[in-house]
This record gives sequence, structure tokens and C-alpha cells, in this order.
Amino acid sequence: MQLLRITLLLQTIYYLVTALWALIHIQSFIKVTGPKTDIWLVKTVAVLLLAISIAFSTALWYKKYDYPVLTLAVSCCIVLLIIDCYYVWTDTISKIYLLDALAEATLLCLWLIIMVRRGKRK
Repeated sequence: MQLLRITLLLQTIYYLVTALWALIHIQSFIKVTGPKTDIWLVKTVAVLLLAISIAFSTALWYKKYDYPVLTLAVSCCIVLLIIDCYYVWTDTISKIYLLDALAEATLLCLWLIIMVRRGKRK
């Protein structure tokens, strides 16, 4: 249970920081991540990550780690990892996004460890 809470907290903080960064100071975000043609899309993704981090924060606050929260956490890791890798591979986005892919892959590995441990206990 401790690893679950730590993993969810890490993912919450990571999503919150990246979301707020894109929303509060888009110029530095673009400077680090590369030029963007659709700022509205960057901010839309940021707001979605903010909403997800709020949901995770609520789960942490109430200590409710049910399947919908875990499903959201794992699915976010998977889809963001795929998006990062695909669009870097097609030269659509900067290679800096591979650092995000690494973060998502690390979180996904932690979630897989948690799932395996839970399965062994049942």
C-alpha cells in the first residue's frame, strides 16, 4: 500500500507541475519543449492533466485507491508514453519529450509492480 501511495503521489505532482508550467508560463514551456503551432492544444492538455492531478489528489486525501483511480493512472501513463514516442519518431515534436516518455514508463513500471504484488496477495 505504501508503494501505491508514493506512486500515485509522484504521478500527481508530476502532472500538476507540468500542467501548471504550461498554463502559467507558456513561453518557458515552449523554450524547453520546442515551438508549437497550436498553443490552445498545449493549454487543453495542461488543463486535462490538471484535472487528473486533482482527481488523484482527492484519492490521496481520502485514501481511496479504488480501481477507477488506478485505471486512470495506468491508462494515462500508457497513452502519454505512446503519444510521446510516436510523435518524436515522426519528427512532429522535440526529442525532449522522450524525457516525459521516460517518466511515464517509470510510473508505468511502478504500477505494474504494484499490480503484480496485489495479485500475489490474493
